[in-house]
Order: sequence, then C-alpha cells, then structure tokens
Amino acid sequence: MIKFKFLLFFSAGMILAACGVVNEKNKGKGVNMFTVQQDIELGAQVAAEIDGNPAQYPLLDSMQYSDVYQYVYKVRDKILNSGAVDFKDDFQWRLRVIHDDSTLNAFCTPGGYIYIYTGILKFLETEDEFAGVLGHEIAHADMRHSTRQMTKMGAIQLGLDVLAGDMVALKQITGALVGLKFSRSHESEADEKSVEYLCPTDYYAHGGAGFFQKIEALGGSKTPAFLSTHPNPADRIEHFESHAIALGCIGNNNHRSEYQAMLAKLPK
Repeated sequence: MIKFKFLLFFSAGMILAACGVVNEKNKGKGVNMFTVQQDIELGAQVAAEIDGNPAQYPLLDSMQYSDVYQYVYKVRDKILNSGAVDFKDDFQWRLRVIHDDSTLNAFCTPGGYIYIYTGILKFLETEDEFAGVLGHEIAHADMRHSTRQMTKMGAIQLGLDVLAGDMVALKQITGALVGLKFSRSHESEADEKSVEYLCPTDYYAHGGAGFFQKIEALGGSKTPAFLSTHPNPADRIEHFESHAIALGCIGNNNHRSEYQAMLAKLPK
C-alpha cells in the first residue's frame, strides 16, 4: 500500500511538472491533474455524447440554420483573434446551438466544444452582450476550469475512465459538465477573461454584464439554476464594468441590428 501511494503521488507530480514545464500556457491556471491533451480528448468524447442525444440536446442543423451558425462563428472568431485566448490554436472552439427556448444557459466542455441554448440567445439583445457571454464560456475552457474542478473534487478517476472508453462514466461526466456549478473564484475569473478577450475588439468589453442586468431587472424571478451559487448579479455587473475601466477598454459598437437580424432566423 505504501509503495502504491508513493507511485500515485510520484505520477501525479510528474503530470503536474509536465504541465508546468512543457506548456507555458498553463501558468496561473491552478492545480490540474489532467494534461491539456486529456482536456482535448475528454471534450471530444463529451461532445460526441451530446451530439448523439438529440432528445435531450436538440441541436439546430448547421445547414438549415447556416446564417445563424455563420453569425455565431463570426463573433467567436473576433474573440479568438483578440490575441488574449491562450489555447486559441490548441482547442476546437466548435459551436453548436441547442433548440430550447426555456433554458437560459450556455456551456463549454474541456477542449473548447461550445453549446448555446436558443433561450439565452433570445434573452440577450445585442451582439456585445452575446460576445460577453461567449467570452465567459471560452474562458472556462481556456482556463481549464472543468478539469481543475474535477481535480479539486477528486473526480480524476472518473475522467480517466471516460478517456479509457467507459460509456457509463461518459454519461455521468456529460451530465455533470452540462450542469456544472463552477466555484465563485472560477466564475469571477471567467468574467474577467471575458472583458480581456473583448477589450481589443470594437465590442463593449463589459458586454457580459448585460445578461446580469436583465436578470437583476427581473428581480431574480428568472435566475437560472446554474447561477444559484454564483456571485450575485449586482456584484458581477460591477466586476465586469470596473475591470473594463481598469483596462481602459473603449468599445463603441453593440451591433444591435445585426444581432436582432440573427434572432429573426432562429426557430420560433
């Protein structure tokens, strides 16, 4: 048993050392027992599970709704080309839209597979608000929050089981990642990164605050379950805005008309 524990901790140390020495992009991203390549592989398997379950995740067809996909990819590209996304060239950053108007959510798997519900698209009003939300989700993958949280929660073996082809484990981890409640520090980190991604663009860098302004205006009556343990909307609005001011961001276009034209092309 002692020998086994020594090998376990030695192996863990080697993985962490490899992450820190081989990939400089991991600096400042906390303790993570998963390698970047494992993030990529895990995300691909989770994405395949989601894509193969149309009953639970009814994805909009990319051919039938090509204008919608062209639009969301355009926004994605502006964020990725800001120069602030560390794993821009390493992760997939593939987008899919889920047809569910009742769900105010978006999520991103490890490795950059992004899913956006039509509910949150229709809840937002401008392109910079959407860019802020999209930047926030990109940040979760770029900062490797999912596997960092799995490391902290002791779910390393579950992730390794998925990578080894365990289908039961894959279903478990897919459900967990879709409904994952990130820590307050990870949420704040993703909010800050969203501002930093948008700052070099012509978007208002605090665009993500628009989502929380709408939530606050509703008095919390439509607060999504995934926000229940997060910092409250007022604090997050202030955090978005103060970070944009601190960075001297000067966005000047919210692209409202273009966003409304995209919304008109979504299924009713």
